[in-house]
Amino acid sequence: MRRWNGWGDENNSFPLREAGLKHIQAKIGPGRVLPDATLQQVLASVPPSRMPAHPLVSTDPEVRLRHARGQSLPDWYAMRSGEFGIFPDGVAQPENSAQVQSLLQWAQAQQVQVIPYGGGTSVAGHITPQASEQPVLTLSLARMNLLIDLDPVSQVARFGAGTPGPELERQLAARGYMLGHFPQSFELSTVGGWVASRSSGQQSIRYGRIEQLFAGGRIETLRGSMQIPAIPASSAGPDLREIFMGTEGRLGIITEVDVRVQRLPEHESFHVAFLPDWESALGFVRGLVQAKVAVSMLRLSNAEETRSHLRLGAEAWQAALLDRYAALRGSRDGKCMVTFGTTGSARQARFTLGEVKRHVRAAGGFYAGTFMGKKWEHSRFRSPYLRHGFWEHGYSVDTLETCVNWSKVTEAMQRIEAAIASHCGEGEQAHVLSHLSHMYSQGSSIYTTYFFRNSPSYAQTLARWRAMKEAASNTISALGGTISHQHGVGRDHAPWLPAEKGELGMAAIGQVINYFDGEQLLNKGCLGDFKPST
Repeated sequence: MRRWNGWGDENNSFPLREAGLKHIQAKIGPGRVLPDATLQQVLASVPPSRMPAHPLVSTDPEVRLRHARGQSLPDWYAMRSGEFGIFPDGVAQPENSAQVQSLLQWAQAQQVQVIPYGGGTSVAGHITPQASEQPVLTLSLARMNLLIDLDPVSQVARFGAGTPGPELERQLAARGYMLGHFPQSFELSTVGGWVASRSSGQQSIRYGRIEQLFAGGRIETLRGSMQIPAIPASSAGPDLREIFMGTEGRLGIITEVDVRVQRLPEHESFHVAFLPDWESALGFVRGLVQAKVAVSMLRLSNAEETRSHLRLGAEAWQAALLDRYAALRGSRDGKCMVTFGTTGSARQARFTLGEVKRHVRAAGGFYAGTFMGKKWEHSRFRSPYLRHGFWEHGYSVDTLETCVNWSKVTEAMQRIEAAIASHCGEGEQAHVLSHLSHMYSQGSSIYTTYFFRNSPSYAQTLARWRAMKEAASNTISALGGTISHQHGVGRDHAPWLPAEKGELGMAAIGQVINYFDGEQLLNKGCLGDFKPST
């Protein structure tokens, strides 16, 4: 059973290690535990539904509750405190595209707001109902989760848009194929959600972001059904795939997705190296990417994240042993950890590993083998559970991310971290750390995690989070970075989108939205507020 007030399956628990707890206590002090509401308490607060009757729509209070929030920190506070505020009036779980189209036409006739729901993993407010005089319908694609077709000659597969990552890869693997899109939310997020939010996977260097993997598909709109053909390449005008990617349900609901797949690799392994300091590590990873060394993934942790991860993910004696070994190799407290993958044939993997080792030596670092790489692989999708472990001890954890050119990476990382730390409020401290998770010839994403002690109340804690989030987002905007590299815009990031797109760009987006949804019924508020055309 999936948790109603947090991440993942309630049978999965990854308690915080004692060394990790002591590390965070030493950084920001003892935690402050806030009371959790019970499921029964929250169910008692679900108001009567305003939804007109429909055979595909459930108005059951618990079904509505379980589809009311995503996984942003404000969502977390709402679920834990029991103060949800707004619930959807009904939840539909159609089984095919025709039913989705029928629901959209019914919603338009009844003037019902519609929120598409994939895996419920949004961290940007995509699926949170807003106060509305109109009933709100959450439209879940959970039952549209099968491999519909596989063309092995062209290596194109079609899936129902509600197919979650593990199920997608399981169905492909049974036929000898894989997609290779592994976001941190892989356990629960869906292929349709990846397209709708322009997602990026941990091994995008090899497999590509969803832009490269998305070949075409079917979208149900208020104007009818649209099929985007899966053509390898075309110069025939604007690419309709690009028009629908990242639109977060504002234009229609993606129901079937064509993706470019490939054969399962012969070999895959993950490795760790350490560089003596940030500048040498930054030059090292930039050099690898710009030289097109064929790693399948590449992640650079700054010195603070390196220290924290060694204490959060390893036994105390293991961290101490590594520190001593690193010191012998010339890397002391400022060392930075690089995690990388080699994927392909055994011969290709050996060649890539040799190339990486050569770059490591040239940068003054040392190769640490596969032990920690295997640990990373084993726990690569457990990070969302980290919030549970810290919450139990009285701490909040959140993340934010951006992408900038290489020339701005260091400045942006430092200023984002400083903005968060300086706006923690109430005389409290935030523990802030960052890594580069997706790298390109032009630049890199920056993924920042921050821990802070809870205030005495949920309202105070939420206010402090807002101050930190806004300060960091303002900093990103001032630096010319994107407000989101992989999480999407939703409602939480919408205030900063105009700075990135410009006045004319926002007007163009609004015009496209108004063409497909002039009454603003579909996921209103995501990407920003646009005036109805009717």
